[in-house]
Amino acid sequence: MSDEQRLQMVVGEVQNARQQVASLSAQIKEISQTIIYVRQHPEGAALHRQLGAVLIEVVDRDELIEDLENTNQRMAEALATIKEREAELVSAYETLKQNLGE
Repeated sequence: MSDEQRLQMVVGEVQNARQQVASLSAQIKEISQTIIYVRQHPEGAALHRQLGAVLIEVVDRDELIEDLENTNQRMAEALATIKEREAELVSAYETLKQNLGE
């Protein structure tokens, strides 16, 4: 595989990583907001969770918050991993770009 082909491949991977970063960042923001709203929701009022096309009443509010926080944490860890990979790809891109310029 030539350096030009590798460069094109790395550019595609960088774009993909950036799309994943944007998507995960948006999901993390949404879950964080949901946690805030659930905590602010009046104690006696019903909470519902969507499962597929059905809304289910939440029985255990604390369990819901814990589940949301765990999901948020897993997504944050995945985001960190993708950002690391993105940095590696950008570095590889810069190296390939220099090699093509020589």
